[in-house]
Amino acid sequence: MRTDNMAKSTTILWFRRDLRVTDNPALHAALAQSDQVIPVFIYDDAAQTAPSGAGRWWLHHSLAALKETLARLGLPLMLRRGDEKTVLTALTEEYGATACYWNRRYEPTAIETDKTLKAEMLSRDIRVESFNGNLIREPWEVKTGAGNHYRVFTPFWRALQKIGPARTQAPAPNSQPLEQCSDRDSDDIENWNLLPKQPNWAVGFAKEWNPGEDAALAKLDAFLDGGADRYADGRDRPDIEATSRLSPHLAFGEISPLTIWERTHAAIAAGTVDETNAFKFLSQIAWRDFSYNLLFHHPQLPNTPLKPEFEDYPWQDNEERINAWQSGQTGYPIVDAGMRQLWKTGWMHNRVRMVVASFLIKDIGAHWRNGLAWFEDTLVDADLANNCASWQWVAGSGADAAPFFRIFNPVTQGEKFDPEGTYVREFVPELGDMPKKYIHAPWTAPDEILAEAGVTLGENYPKPMLDHKAARDFALAAYKTIRNK
Repeated sequence: MRTDNMAKSTTILWFRRDLRVTDNPALHAALAQSDQVIPVFIYDDAAQTAPSGAGRWWLHHSLAALKETLARLGLPLMLRRGDEKTVLTALTEEYGATACYWNRRYEPTAIETDKTLKAEMLSRDIRVESFNGNLIREPWEVKTGAGNHYRVFTPFWRALQKIGPARTQAPAPNSQPLEQCSDRDSDDIENWNLLPKQPNWAVGFAKEWNPGEDAALAKLDAFLDGGADRYADGRDRPDIEATSRLSPHLAFGEISPLTIWERTHAAIAAGTVDETNAFKFLSQIAWRDFSYNLLFHHPQLPNTPLKPEFEDYPWQDNEERINAWQSGQTGYPIVDAGMRQLWKTGWMHNRVRMVVASFLIKDIGAHWRNGLAWFEDTLVDADLANNCASWQWVAGSGADAAPFFRIFNPVTQGEKFDPEGTYVREFVPELGDMPKKYIHAPWTAPDEILAEAGVTLGENYPKPMLDHKAARDFALAAYKTIRNK
C-alpha cells in the first residue's frame, strides 16, 4: 500500500486463465504497487480463448471459488460479459484506472488482442504490465544452440531442466487494507448460463471434480505425498489411479506450473517422492510448455498441418462413423470406454486419448480437426495449445510427431494397459460379465461365452464398425502416396 502524497493509483487486474491467488505475479505486483485494485474477469464467448461445452461448466465453478478466495482478502471480483477490448477500455474509463495488469496469453488471437489493448492504453497514459504466470519459461526463452525454438520434445526438456524457471513463486497475498469501490456493478454469474440445464449432461461432473484453487493445491499435495509412488510405471494404466488429474486445474490456471515445479522439487528433497516418478511427472508438465512453445512459433497449428505434405492426405470424413466414435459405439471396447468416460466425466485418461485419436485418424480416416473440435467441446481440461499439438502428434503431421505408421491396435492396447478389463467394465457396463480373455475383442468369443455374459453383438453392444487390419493397410497406403509426392 502506498503511503506517499502522490495521486492515488487504481489498477485493473484482469484475470484470464489464471484463476488463483497463489503464484499470481500480476496480482502480486498490482497489490504491491497500487492504492486500489479492481479484479475483473471478462467473459467473451466469441474469443478464441473462451471455453466450450464442458469447459463452461468448469469456468462457472472456478469463478465462484475465486470470488470466495478474493472476498477473504477484501477484494471483490467484478464479472463483466462482452468483447474483451470494449469492456476493458470502458472499465479503465469508468474507474479512472492508472494501470492495468495481466498474466500473458499465447493463443494467436489473444496475443493480438493484448497488443492492441496495450497500445491503446499506453496512448491514454495508462501503465500496462504483463507477466509470465502460466508457463515455466516463456516460448522465446528456451532456444537451441543455434538460437531457434525446439521442435522435438526431448532436447526441449533437457534445455528446460538446465535453465530452470526464470523466477520463484509469488506468494499468496494476505488480506488487503486497500480502498475499495462501493458498487462494482458486477454481472451475476448465473445470468451467463454457463451450466447445462436441459438436459444437464454434466450431472456426473460434480462427482468427479471440485474446481478451484484450494482443490488444486490439495490435489497436488496428496499426489506428492504418496500418490506419485507408481506414476512412472502406472501412468499409462487407465484401470488404476496413478496420475495427478491436475490437467483441468492447470487449464484454468487454478494452479501454476511453477507451483508444481517447486513443490515437486521440494518433495524430492524431503524424500516423499523419488526422482524417477517425480521427473517423469515433471516431464509431462513440460509437455504443456512445449505445446505452447509450438503454438507461439506456429500460430497456424490449430488449423494447418505443420508438415505441409499432410495437406494432400485423402481424409475420409464419414459422418456416421465419426458419430459412432463420439458416442462410444465403435465396437472396440477400449475406444468406447474412453469416449464414454469423456462424456460422463469431461476427462479421459491420457493413454486412452492416444488410442481413440489414433482410431479416429488412422482407422476411420477422419481429419484430425474433427477430433480436436470434439475434445475442445467435451474436455474440462481443453487447452488450445495442448489440444492442437497433441492431435497433430498422433496424426504424424506435427512437431516431434509419432510416425504415421505408428497405428495403435485397439485390442492389444486394451490388453496391455487394461489387462483385467477393469476400465472397460466401468464405462462399458454391457460388457461387465465378459471374461478378461475376450473383453477387448468380444467378437472373438464363442457364442456360449457371449450368451453367458448377456452380450448380443449388434444388439446390446455393436459389432466392430470396421476391420482394424484393413483400415491400417488403407491408411499406410494413403500415407505412402503423400510421402512419395
